[in-house]
Amino acid sequence: MEFRKIEMFVEVVRQQGFSRAAKVLFSTQSTISKAVRQLENELDAPLLDRGAPGIVPTPSGEVVYRRGLRLLAERGDMERELEELQGLAKGTLVLGLPQIGAATLFAPVFAEYRKRFPGIDIRLMEHGSDELEELLRAGRVELAASLLPVSEEFEWLPVRREPLVALLSPDYPQAARKSIRLDALREVPFILFEDGFALNRIILTACRRSGFEPAVIAKSSQIDFICKLAGAGLGAAFLPRIVAERRTSGAVGIIDVEDPHMVWDMAVIWRRGAYRSRAAQAWLDVVRDLYGGQAE
Repeated sequence: MEFRKIEMFVEVVRQQGFSRAAKVLFSTQSTISKAVRQLENELDAPLLDRGAPGIVPTPSGEVVYRRGLRLLAERGDMERELEELQGLAKGTLVLGLPQIGAATLFAPVFAEYRKRFPGIDIRLMEHGSDELEELLRAGRVELAASLLPVSEEFEWLPVRREPLVALLSPDYPQAARKSIRLDALREVPFILFEDGFALNRIILTACRRSGFEPAVIAKSSQIDFICKLAGAGLGAAFLPRIVAERRTSGAVGIIDVEDPHMVWDMAVIWRRGAYRSRAAQAWLDVVRDLYGGQAE
């Protein structure tokens, strides 16, 4: 049984589709489909319920997916441990970074890391926090940045904690205020990030705690576009204050939200108990030097 076939099957389940899996793995849909069929033949068991709508693993497929994640993660650990024999003079560190706040928080870490360890090749994968945690489970990244809280399966090093602020155009009367309760925005449409961004979960949970379900008018993965939509008066958007202050113009107001749960709590995370390469440990050391956190 080849690791590549397991990797393809796992990605099909993760991406909920053959075409999306093919894009992630830089392959073709037919190649992915053929590999999954071959894996089913080798295991003598159907792995996908092809009569169901969407991608639904069979009971056997659930076992292969769960075990496959562990196998791929262990393979990544083995490769990194072997790479340790070369020391920090050269090697590769695969990082997962979010699309929100990465430039603000991690550009200084990159610069310092490159200065200390110029021979280390850093490879980036950029996704929302939920997707990054899945990549971490599969061993496709060694470290990832994600929003707290995270599952007990991960260890973490805090980076920065910022309040979330509302972005509103002057068209809304609430924009004239310096701070606002979240329930004062119940009649305002919301502009959120795409599914898979943990920030959405923080916002929606806070709304439900305040007694309402917001009307979502638009979603995007692009911060600048979301800011433009808010500035054009389409609705309220939400960003960490440190990001909002650097990415917005005078066309949109930045209003504090009076809710202690509306917090963006960024950390670097890794699999609990997994092998951690010296390149990864060195990255954590730089993060700690710059931001002063202690691992949990």
